[in-house]
Amino acid sequence: MEKEVHLLKKLIEKLDDKNFNLDAWKSSVLIILARIFGENSQKLRQIEKIEYDYSSWSMRDTSGIPYLQTCKKLGRQVLETAILELETLGLPASEVRVTGSPDTGPISQAFEEVLAASQFREIKAILQSNEDDEVIRQNLIDKLKVLGLEVSPKILANILLNRQIREQI
Repeated sequence: MEKEVHLLKKLIEKLDDKNFNLDAWKSSVLIILARIFGENSQKLRQIEKIEYDYSSWSMRDTSGIPYLQTCKKLGRQVLETAILELETLGLPASEVRVTGSPDTGPISQAFEEVLAASQFREIKAILQSNEDDEVIRQNLIDKLKVLGLEVSPKILANILLNRQIREQI
């Protein structure tokens, strides 16, 4: 539990970085929260809802607070609540933590380390569909193309670097 709390505190610190990027920060937070609390955690949905509205002058004008600061404040509150929950109640049971649990396979871990939680869920949905294998293959190819050229090599590298996989090659 100490490692998880430390990691969440590091993510809170990143909110104060000079070169803060909301989308990159959200991706990191979603991966970590899914690993700790599971993919179905309400915390994931709260972080996913945080969006920077580039056209929203009205919120800044009425509150006097820049909109990005509001996004950071919401993110900080979610993470501080998560820390409080961990310190008070401890880690959730391993069956609650769907992804990132110690018994998750190396291939799932490789995907989790590269993809946002929502992207990982989309890949899982494709794999679990009742379509013909050839249709699933094409849907996976299409989805990976949409995610970007660098995603597939990163996933493959993570798979190959896993100790269990390396020993089999």
